[in-house]
Amino acid sequence: MRDNYILTAESVTEGHPDKLCDAIADSVLDACLKHDPAARVACEVMATAGKIIVAGEITAAELPDIPAIVCQTVRETGYGSDYEVEIITHDQSGDQGIMYGYACSETPQLLPLPVVLAHQLTLLLTNARKTGTIQGLGPDGKAQVSVEYQNGKPCRIAAVVVSCQHDADKDLDELRREITRHVIVPALRDLYPDPKTEVFINPSGRFVLGGFEADTGLTGRKLMADTYGGLVPHGGGALSGKDGSKVDRSGAYMARYIAKNIVAAGLAEKCTVSLAYAIGRAEPVAVDIDAHQTGKYPEPVLEQSVRAVFDLTPAGMISALGLDRPIFARFCNYGHFTHRDAPWEQTDRAAVLVDAVGGDRSNG
Repeated sequence: MRDNYILTAESVTEGHPDKLCDAIADSVLDACLKHDPAARVACEVMATAGKIIVAGEITAAELPDIPAIVCQTVRETGYGSDYEVEIITHDQSGDQGIMYGYACSETPQLLPLPVVLAHQLTLLLTNARKTGTIQGLGPDGKAQVSVEYQNGKPCRIAAVVVSCQHDADKDLDELRREITRHVIVPALRDLYPDPKTEVFINPSGRFVLGGFEADTGLTGRKLMADTYGGLVPHGGGALSGKDGSKVDRSGAYMARYIAKNIVAAGLAEKCTVSLAYAIGRAEPVAVDIDAHQTGKYPEPVLEQSVRAVFDLTPAGMISALGLDRPIFARFCNYGHFTHRDAPWEQTDRAAVLVDAVGGDRSNG
């Protein structure tokens, strides 16, 4: 990689139409798991002005009141709930695919800095709306952060973009001042913009119409914001709306869990984990560890240790991460890997990994 380069990541608020569809799907999933931990759910949501469609495969002991879940989720996000809701569901079957997990040592979250900063911006934007710190904000919004790196280390913010929905009578200049003060300044205090940083707030002008009234939403369309900001490979499978038997979700979470524990253990400064599965086979058909030339041990040793420490079958991943519990909607927004209390974000296997590779983190 070049000595100097720029990495960019994007985040969206919970009121973005795609993320609202994700939240509805995960809320349906949680409702199924609440009554039936063995429920099998692959819930897809599409929404546009006046219409929300919930479709997919659900096998559960008790089918929840999906229209009520839809209305409650939309209302709690900050919109009115005057929508026609259509439900189309049937039973479901198996899964296959390739999942990637990543961790690096450049932030406390063990994520790339642009990803962390972008999510901090959208989370503070939502908090400013909900607390009334900034009057006249709407639920829809997004942020983008470009970070300049020198010799592999983040050194400055090259550009910041924040776009937020607002009331029709909101003064745009006032909004920009308030976003700067209450969102950009606190979100970026760890690496503050310098005089050369380009800062854009609602660069296209007024942003009054948002949510489903302005754009069609679809489950799984914000995969990059959900994971690593497009800075890491992605297998293409969506996360939200799927129970833990679907390796698109459990495999992605386990791959992140493994990568984070490897980095937390000091076994690598960067780590990409890939897991590949085939329908009808519980064990992965491939496990690959890429330490990006930062590993303390050869990658085959890390792979053997991972296989020894982690149960990589769907049942094992569900058990290890508690994926049969109704926990998904709370981790749906602002990145699936930024929530400190998420089971897949724990580093409780780091010491076990150290023992598995030989017990000394300093060995090369």
